[in-house]
Amino acid sequence: MGGFLVELYVARSDGAGVERSAERARLAAEELSRGGTRVRYLRSIFVPEDETAFFLYEAASAEAVHEAAHRASLDFERITEAVADSSGELR
Repeated sequence: MGGFLVELYVARSDGAGVERSAERARLAAEELSRGGTRVRYLRSIFVPEDETAFFLYEAASAEAVHEAAHRASLDFERITEAVADSSGELR
């Protein structure tokens, strides 16, 4: 499985909204996994100064992440591949 970042634009004052979106993202990934599509939500990073949030996933494909983000009603800008370092940690 590979790593993927979902990028969203979020108002700097909406940290609570990021938390709600992260919970929806986790639940959607779990639902897809139960249905046989390998996708796992890992964590979010919120950068208020840049009004950006990144949701990190591990999945079999970018398409699986796209479906998870869609099911979570994430208004995302893009999905990009994330590369793991030699320890296996996504960076």
